[in-house]
Amino acid sequence: MRVMAQMGMVMNLDKCIGCHTCSVTCKQAWTNRAGTEYVWFNNVETRPGQGYPRRYEDQERWRGGWELGRNGKLKLKAGGRVKKLFGIFASPVQPELGDYYEPWTYDYQTLVEAPLGDDFPVARPKSLITGEDTKITWSANWDDNLGGSSEMLDLDPVVEKLRRESEDKVRLELEQTFMFYLPRICEHCLNPSCMASCPSGAIYKRAEDGIVLVDQDRCRGWRQCITGCPYKKIYFNHRSGKAEKCTFCYPRVEVGLPTVCSETCVGRLRYLGLFLYDADAVSAAASVEDPQELYEAQLDLMLDPHDPGVVAEARRSGIPDDWLDAARRSPVYALAKTYRVALPLHPEYRTMPMVWYVPPLSPVVDLLSSQGHDAEDAGTLFGAIEALRIPVEYLAELFTAGDTEVVTGVLRKLAAMRAYMRGVSLGREPDASIPASVGMGEEELYEMYRLMAIAKYEERYVIPTAHVEDAHRLEEMGCSLDFDEGPGMYDSGPFGEASGSPVPVAVETFHALRDRQTADEPASQGSMRGRVNLLNWDGNGRPDGMFPPSPGKDAS
Repeated sequence: MRVMAQMGMVMNLDKCIGCHTCSVTCKQAWTNRAGTEYVWFNNVETRPGQGYPRRYEDQERWRGGWELGRNGKLKLKAGGRVKKLFGIFASPVQPELGDYYEPWTYDYQTLVEAPLGDDFPVARPKSLITGEDTKITWSANWDDNLGGSSEMLDLDPVVEKLRRESEDKVRLELEQTFMFYLPRICEHCLNPSCMASCPSGAIYKRAEDGIVLVDQDRCRGWRQCITGCPYKKIYFNHRSGKAEKCTFCYPRVEVGLPTVCSETCVGRLRYLGLFLYDADAVSAAASVEDPQELYEAQLDLMLDPHDPGVVAEARRSGIPDDWLDAARRSPVYALAKTYRVALPLHPEYRTMPMVWYVPPLSPVVDLLSSQGHDAEDAGTLFGAIEALRIPVEYLAELFTAGDTEVVTGVLRKLAAMRAYMRGVSLGREPDASIPASVGMGEEELYEMYRLMAIAKYEERYVIPTAHVEDAHRLEEMGCSLDFDEGPGMYDSGPFGEASGSPVPVAVETFHALRDRQTADEPASQGSMRGRVNLLNWDGNGRPDGMFPPSPGKDAS
């Protein structure tokens, strides 16, 4: 047994209101740069819906993730090294820009500076790729709030799969009962297929916390990682020629701060924590034959941080005691393993994803309320979960490879928690039969309620630190909205962008980027004269100072 530590995240989907604050703050922190205009490390999808990029779950087309070979061993769904070598220069199974969207801004300058006249000026959409007028036809959240509509429903790959079995019954019941939001980031998998797909070896998994990153120096832009990732959470920067992905905000995590998306989440639905796992057992767990057994296999990888044997092995592996303490207090371990209410997204991809979800109970509750029922009565709520089989099947396709019993069990626990605590809140005698009906005790159910409903900041984010001395400097990282003329503040111009660097560099870089993208001259002749900043260099010309002056020549 080789014990390693992994940072993970749990999202409670019952709390997501689809405000996209997490997406915007992540964009501001990490991908508000030239070449990443279409990139969303964090996006919030309306379900049912196509997702981002369009229909990314259709692995018959995109060939992402792993599958079992004839010998029972894992192999990349897109093919091994020989097949990838033949397609290294042109892969036919990668999403195109149209599958994401052509990013745009608006010609605000014309709108603001148009002379007085009889006609109202129009801010036409401008492509951020070509700079020309464009027509807006798609975006990262185009399905927003349209998940249950008949127009969008047929385009969801999961619904399409279910309809092949049940036809119009699925469509009718889903349309009447079901819509929820699904925030997505990189899964930082235990068995990442993106890493196995990279010909350059640029993608690596950090030994200390399991965060998956891209080495920008080693990346050669082959884009095989995009094909290999079944979640399509790796993107190609068309300016730098490099692959980029969610970093799990590792500079913040290293100093004990939560990720930007977690910090700014309005619904407080995200939990961050550490857990221990057996690295030697990952391959075997991902290779179980029945896809519906992958969820249990992944749970078995999570080691009990209270077990003296596990603790001893962890110490032998070099995991410090404060990290072991963080693993014991981890909300991710509690929700996924102790209470078993958090589920992985598409475990059938066999990547062992590390971002887990508490499935939503709200669609059931909302339907009962609209019909005039007492939606939080235990008997009514349990009966509705059993009756609404189609939504459970949809959730099962997302989180348990189609195993409806696991999803039903989770929903029953959530319903029991809601019904039991409602009685407590109303001053009634606690009904011990409610938690007993789902195999839990009253104290255990209350502890689960406390974690999911009223947990404080330090309970939702249990993050072991690495560089505490830098914590204060990074507290405001990634949000230059607090500064005059930052993005969205005053005179930002149509193409203003921030770099996402730590404050106060983000403000300085923002102005440099704005000047570069609105100027008619190369960066070396404009605002960048006299200094070298490769982050803001647009590739035109050679900035002064990039190379030492030749002997006998003027440095200028």
